[in-house]
Amino acid sequence: MKVALPARIPANEVAVRLKRTQRRDAHAPSGKAVTAHPLFFTFMKNRNLRAPLAALPLAVLATFSSHAQTVGAADLPETVVTATRVQQPLTDVVADVTIIDRSVIERGGATGLADLLARVPGISFARNGGPGSTTSVYMRGAESRFTAVYVDGVRVDSQSTGGATWNAIPLSQVDRIEVVRGPAAAVYGSDALGGVIQIFTRKGEAGFAPVIEFGAGSQGTLKLAMSLSGAKGVVDYSVGLSREISDGFNAQPTANPDKDGYRNTAASARLGLQINPAHRLEATLLSSDLDAQYDAFTPGRDDHGLHTLQTLGLNWTASWSDVHKTRLSISRGKDRYETTPSVYLTDTSVTSYLFHNEWKLGSTLLTAALERREDKLNNASTSPAVTDRSQNALALGYGLRSGDHSLQLNVRRDDDSEFGVQTTGGAAYAYSFRPHWRATAAAGTAFRAPTLFQRFSIYGVPSLQPETARNVEVGVKYESQGDSFSAVLYRNKVSELINYVSGAGACVNGAGLYPGCYGNTGSAQYKGLTLAGATRLGGVALGASLDLQRPEDLLTGKQLARRPQRMATITADTRLDGWTAGGEVQLVEARFNNAANTQRLAGYGLVNLYASTALASDWTLLGRVDNLGDKEYQTALGYAMAGRTVFVGLKWAPQ
Repeated sequence: MKVALPARIPANEVAVRLKRTQRRDAHAPSGKAVTAHPLFFTFMKNRNLRAPLAALPLAVLATFSSHAQTVGAADLPETVVTATRVQQPLTDVVADVTIIDRSVIERGGATGLADLLARVPGISFARNGGPGSTTSVYMRGAESRFTAVYVDGVRVDSQSTGGATWNAIPLSQVDRIEVVRGPAAAVYGSDALGGVIQIFTRKGEAGFAPVIEFGAGSQGTLKLAMSLSGAKGVVDYSVGLSREISDGFNAQPTANPDKDGYRNTAASARLGLQINPAHRLEATLLSSDLDAQYDAFTPGRDDHGLHTLQTLGLNWTASWSDVHKTRLSISRGKDRYETTPSVYLTDTSVTSYLFHNEWKLGSTLLTAALERREDKLNNASTSPAVTDRSQNALALGYGLRSGDHSLQLNVRRDDDSEFGVQTTGGAAYAYSFRPHWRATAAAGTAFRAPTLFQRFSIYGVPSLQPETARNVEVGVKYESQGDSFSAVLYRNKVSELINYVSGAGACVNGAGLYPGCYGNTGSAQYKGLTLAGATRLGGVALGASLDLQRPEDLLTGKQLARRPQRMATITADTRLDGWTAGGEVQLVEARFNNAANTQRLAGYGLVNLYASTALASDWTLLGRVDNLGDKEYQTALGYAMAGRTVFVGLKWAPQ
């Protein structure tokens, strides 16, 4: 690996276009590294957080902290659909799954989606400043582009940068999140080398439920959100609208001393028609417009990154008998990014067609799906400016639940218009060896086709091949009366890893001789152990998670950029005199900003507190303090993260 680019734009383009775009590479001009303050004054040994992180396995075991099975276990839905694309009880799922429901999102009050996901076991993130800035999310240490992201079943991806645009997904419109760790390409096709995250907007239920939420906080932050949902007769509906503005803070204190704020307007809608007990039509929509200020090379200039994210889906589900069900889906995800006053534009659309069948035969569930995906990119840096490709797939699944045994087998054949046939498979097994205990084992293969930008831009190489992965994992899980514990040990090896190769005359590509281009030059391994779970001591709900991971470049033996080897979260909440109050501690070990491991990012610890109470039957007051200790830290070198922030909000929801 020659150069690591977590910010997801080639180094040469950064040099040429950074005046016009927010993305920054690992070698961007940086300020002085900021040292994290000690978090626990009585037992933290050093700023790397090594001592408390080393002790956390005992804390996790002692508290039976909640594995990434659930977050907010008491209020969680009982079913999950993302693991196999089939609705099934959470207790039947063999995969490593976390569910986050709306109550947890509201109580936690996270600023952005990545901040919320960073509290989930196995997930870390890096960001170039505030919530509107370029964000990378790493699942089990895998590249950000290796997580397949869906919104209400609609694929979200950028064929320019690769992966979802996390900063453009509005948390205000999210009702539930399902996280599946481990390769899932045998179910979802290209991209799911590290896992899948599916985001759901609100669905209408019986009655009429209006909600208004508004609040204000530090850095001139103002939020307003309104929603209407309900159901009557055969129709159910949900509509949401939100506006969020913030003056922001100075993301580059030493390079461009100005505040970098953002403006976001988002809307979502779901409309369902239950034609009869066996047939249902549903349409979904999400739209988000983000205007985020960022720092380019020219100090004092007001640079803006304008991001538009849209998803549209139409679904028909039919139960033809007690045995056979089908689902037909047509969807499109759109990701558009441009900059001003500099001129840069990239526009991606992903159109998908899915015909999914399932047959329930006793304790056996069989699935068969036909799927077509069409990617299209409009970018002035590609030749031609508009490029596209398609994939046609057949996916088969077999699930068995018999007594103490559960088995899930999947195989998928993708025929790519550029790379031909890619076949992936997965097998997972669970055995309930004692009451409340299950042992699990899984193995799977996955692939990701190169982005259209990686192949057809001035830095592209048409001969690039798909990245491929092989994953194995074993685990043990316990759950009884609200207490849970789990341990998952995994290893995921990726071959044909695509890196940006720099150096004078390094590449001859379709556009000629360039000092850098993309190439299948790398091989990486992501391995680790995740411990997590939950328990209750008196009136206090406790949770913790610990990740011990090693994201490694196999060619150099170096640690992959911007990913820690150890991280942990500890949570607690309780009810007292009409108040719900809680807090969380996040610990992240030191990392390296670059592939050469010469730019060190100090470890950090954060304390976040929240509280809420009912002011009246229809009104709820929420308060939150993030980064209570006002710690200075960075997740990308040269870019400050927010200091202490306070937010107070009101919610009106008639009972």
